[in-house]
Amino acid sequence: MANNYMRGQKDTRPWGTWEVTDCAEDFCVKRISVNSGGILSLQLHHFRNEHWIIVAGEAIVTLGNVEMIKKAGESVYIPAETKHRIQNAASAPLIFVEIQTGENLDENDIIRFEDIYGRVK
Repeated sequence: MANNYMRGQKDTRPWGTWEVTDCAEDFCVKRISVNSGGILSLQLHHFRNEHWIIVAGEAIVTLGNVEMIKKAGESVYIPAETKHRIQNAASAPLIFVEIQTGENLDENDIIRFEDIYGRVK
């Protein structure tokens, strides 16, 4: 197993921010904030699973071919190799916790299919 994240690591993206709040060799926990109108790319990961727990706001989540609404206190599990995205269509910030598990936890394990910010590889 490999984890290339470090506790306290942060990044600003066109849609909002993320920060690593905890990590070890076999997991990573991020606090993610999505700005009003922000949407992450439609993506998948080859080596990691993700579990999203909505903390504040309302999310539009795409999981495979299914679109669903998730509110504070609700969660969704994203297995590796599954296309997914999250969107904030509300006026308040969307905050969620992402727990990553898998054999390789690395920010480079992102395959983008659609991205309104022009980041498709």
